[in-house]
Amino acid sequence: METLLEFDGRIVVWLNGGIGRFAGLDWAAYLAVSDYFVPLAMCFWMLGLWFFGKDCQERGRNQKAVLAAAIALGFANLAVLLLDQAIFRGRPFTRFDLATLFYEPTDSSFPANPAAVAFAVATATWLGNRRASILLVGLAVVWCLARVYSGLFYPSDILAGGLIGAGIAWLVTLGMRRIEPVPTWVLNGARFLHLA
Repeated sequence: METLLEFDGRIVVWLNGGIGRFAGLDWAAYLAVSDYFVPLAMCFWMLGLWFFGKDCQERGRNQKAVLAAAIALGFANLAVLLLDQAIFRGRPFTRFDLATLFYEPTDSSFPANPAAVAFAVATATWLGNRRASILLVGLAVVWCLARVYSGLFYPSDILAGGLIGAGIAWLVTLGMRRIEPVPTWVLNGARFLHLA
């Protein structure tokens, strides 16, 4: 019976075999795999969402979604940091002969921090404004696929990170609804300071 790591490895090797064959795909993956393109695109989208709304009620919902996304992002990062201290899993490029489009990180690949962060933001936004979250979900998926394609993570790393991020976002959103009116007070304070 094939182990999960062997199955994961076969997927990574198969995907990674495309590097060097399709210049356009390599260029897109190089752009998507970076630590900057997708996170900055997500941040700018969230910044726009913070100030957008057809009326005050919609803008308030958007701002609560952005607030939940920011809090979920922090907790997802913390969860991955703690799990990285307890579990170490070597990166695919250390086990297989892979071409990489990115620098070779030395930290644990399990769970994938980019997946946790991206899906925390996308899920929190989805729970507040489904239409506005479509781009964020797409960016999260592209970022994660590029990371697997480049040999930085196994698919199970991405799955675990995504589940952690989505779960934390759901808990944060639920928690914010339970402690209402505190989030409304925070937003009113931001509006008073002309930050919202």
